[in-house]
Amino acid sequence: MSRDPRFDILFEPLKIGPVTAKNRFFQVPHCNGMGWTQPQGLAELRRVKAEGGWGVICTEEVEIHPSSDCSPYHEGRLWSDLDIPALALMAEAVHGYDALAGIEIMHHGPSCANYDSREIPIGPSHRPITYYSPVQARAMSKSDIRELRQWHRQAALRAKRAEFDIVYVYASHDLGLPMHFLQRRKNDRGDEYGGSLENRVRLLRELIEDTKDAVGDRCAVAVRLGVEELLGADGIVSAEEGRDIVAMLAELPDLWDVNVSSWANDSVTSRFKKEGYQEEHTAFVKSLTSKPVVGVGRFTSPDTMVSQIRRGVMDFIGAARPSIADPFLPNKINEGRTDDIRECIGCNICVSSDYSSSNLRCTQNPTMGEEWRRGWHPEKIPARGSDKTLLVVGAGPAGLEAALAAAKRGYEVHLAEAGSELGGRVLHESSLPGLIEWGRVREWRIGQLLPMSNVSIYRDSPLSAADILEFGAGHVALATGSHWRRDGVGRANGWAIPGFNSADVFTPDDLMKGRRPRGPVVIFDDDHYYMANVLAERCVELGLKVTLVTPAVQVASWAGNTLESTSILKRLMTLDVELVRHHNITRFVNSTLHLRCEITGRHLELPCQSLINVTARLPDDALHTELSGQDTALREAGISTLSLIGDGLAPGTIAAAVYQGHKFARYLDSELPPHEYARELPLIQLGEPPHTLKQ
Repeated sequence: MSRDPRFDILFEPLKIGPVTAKNRFFQVPHCNGMGWTQPQGLAELRRVKAEGGWGVICTEEVEIHPSSDCSPYHEGRLWSDLDIPALALMAEAVHGYDALAGIEIMHHGPSCANYDSREIPIGPSHRPITYYSPVQARAMSKSDIRELRQWHRQAALRAKRAEFDIVYVYASHDLGLPMHFLQRRKNDRGDEYGGSLENRVRLLRELIEDTKDAVGDRCAVAVRLGVEELLGADGIVSAEEGRDIVAMLAELPDLWDVNVSSWANDSVTSRFKKEGYQEEHTAFVKSLTSKPVVGVGRFTSPDTMVSQIRRGVMDFIGAARPSIADPFLPNKINEGRTDDIRECIGCNICVSSDYSSSNLRCTQNPTMGEEWRRGWHPEKIPARGSDKTLLVVGAGPAGLEAALAAAKRGYEVHLAEAGSELGGRVLHESSLPGLIEWGRVREWRIGQLLPMSNVSIYRDSPLSAADILEFGAGHVALATGSHWRRDGVGRANGWAIPGFNSADVFTPDDLMKGRRPRGPVVIFDDDHYYMANVLAERCVELGLKVTLVTPAVQVASWAGNTLESTSILKRLMTLDVELVRHHNITRFVNSTLHLRCEITGRHLELPCQSLINVTARLPDDALHTELSGQDTALREAGISTLSLIGDGLAPGTIAAAVYQGHKFARYLDSELPPHEYARELPLIQLGEPPHTLKQ
């Protein structure tokens, strides 16, 4: 297949100052939960993207000094020359495919508490640090500003020695000292660095000039700027100060990387914003500068990408999440394989990795974060380890992924689904308010499986233990899923709640299958992610009065890891959903819900015709239990392995189910121990440390 001529513009080379990008695909800086702790893993992660065709590939935030320490989060570090080799690994890996390597050096300023280094945070003015902690940043003196400029200059020089091609000056996401100097609410200085916009821009201008002077002969200098904060008059507004900042500095950097701040506004989930959503705030930049512009918007459609360029919105298609979901997105467009693009679903499971300081993960791409430590590749997989056939029972996310990965290895795969449609929980959950793009998990895998000659799919095929024994497969994977509990058992309650056996108690499964509750409705959320609040939206759509009760202090508390907490709360409040926090249910009787405050112990009663219980799930493992006790029958049937995978083993996220399905297929007929992977261990240096303390 060959590239569609409509997309030729995406593959035009483009100059960025002294360097040239081979195409317009630009992986903007993004976090990954690995940072300075896993340099080899991170280099391989970025290398795979370079192999996949991205023209520019950037690091995450890279701290320039111990006073910019965002631990416990794992970002990059360039505190001293000792950090150069680790970062050089990435630059070298990216250059192997003629891609440019970009590095986002930055100082967090008053954003972080410096937990590890224990340095006092610094900022333009005396302020508590941005993220909740009983720590304040001290106002920087003129000498502090001079020191900062030196730290930044030295970091740029180190980046050059590490062979990076693009060096960033960072002022976005409500992070980075230049951003804090720009913000009136954080800068009340009375000197030449405060007051007027021209004064507040001064530090950003100086850092750009310093960086160009230090490395501009060989490296391009990029500015990442949040041109809109969505805070109205309290923040930077794209139509006002955002525009003026760009106009003041228009020709100074070699590239403008523009977005909406903060991170929660920049990386909004698909539930709340659609592809290209930032255009209304960033489109003005191209009109003010002759320098190339990169922007983002969770772009997955080649047609949308071309439109952005032809209409003069941007010169480079910026991407973080789409490059995680499919590192080979550019190559697939170039090869005319657009149907093979594994499109980002905008769920932000990737973002949760940063908050948990764990390897980057993705719902769509189970190989993400496993490139180095397990040797997984998103487009390549080892050949089958035997001629045995594989029977996969259940076509939910784990079953679909297991079938697809095994089929790609060359196994003859038989996929049996009890229902008439494939997809399992994804099929049902993607029909809920705002989750339609989650259906891509199902659609992409079905689209890949259907043309494969070594795959047979059986719909409307519930299989019994006897059916499986009779089938004659060499391997059997049971991806039988799970179901929501009705009894109230979950995190807050270890036993069934009285009254939850009533016919007026619903589970999420009931609503997704079309059972309609009566109002007033109470939703009990002991899950703390998305399910309870999307069901609240569904009930409002049905015209019902809704109250959401949670034992937690915060509604949808885990969704803070996906940057959705505020958006979820705003949506619920806009829909007039009543919220009752830190209350547990003691019993449900006679259309009355009895609650107890988890803080004071006080009791509260709520009228309730229908109670929707969102607490925990139970695996549907009865088939596995029945078969696993029949060793002789399994052996006589020629079944060498029987595996329970996905939610049928342990209910979790869709991402976890996809990962477990993929892992099963990767290790099928393999001698590799599935629980082991390569680790990056600390270097132990014997002898006295160079700074031996003397009392």
